Amino acid sequence: MQILVVEDDNRISNFLIKGLEEFGYLVTLCKNAEDVLSHYMHVEWDLIILDIMLEGMDGVQLLQTLRYKKVYTPILMLSALNSVQDKVSALDYGADDYLTKPFHFDELLSRIKALTRRQQYQQQETPKAELSFGDLHINLEQYKVTLGSEPIELSPREYKLLIYLTENIDKTVGRIQILNAVWGITFDNHTNVVDVYISYLRNKIEKGDRKYIYTVKGVGYMFKI
Repeated sequence: MQILVVEDDNRISNFLIKGLEEFGYLVTLCKNAEDVLSHYMHVEWDLIILDIMLEGMDGVQLLQTLRYKKVYTPILMLSALNSVQDKVSALDYGADDYLTKPFHFDELLSRIKALTRRQQYQQQETPKAELSFGDLHINLEQYKVTLGSEPIELSPREYKLLIYLTENIDKTVGRIQILNAVWGITFDNHTNVVDVYISYLRNKIEKGDRKYIYTVKGVGYMFKI
């Protein structure tokens, strides 16, 4: 398993490399975002461990750039920033997990195993190449969404939310379920991010009288055609 560690603190990077290599991982270190974009974009990493507080382009900016360039490698963010909003923001921009410093190495290993296990499950599944719901079409191989013949530009988070809703078509899914599946948050953090992104999605995929996403008052949302 190949892991890219993006960390400019020598003490932390040495600790990560030594520990991960002891458990059989192949680790490459990169100290800044610019080198990642210049030299490591086309390597097929199994996981990226990304520090937020980097010199120059910070980790969140790099995360956004990678997702914009359709790099869907699992990304685990490391940061001394530990507020709920910091975590939500990073997950919102496309991170798969968030671990605050200082951390126990055993917890890091468990999170790595969980992320790679999830990735393996996804690779084992053989979904249809394209999903269609009336005029709404989703190309799962190219990550493209069209409404009729019109392409719809979705952010990685909007796309993930749409896929989760379509996977649960005709089922009511609560906000906590959506937070867990789309943002990786397993608790009620009193944020309205789900409602905000539902609104974003509705504005993009619902035109005229056509409606796909229904509000189930006091519970959550339902996707149906």
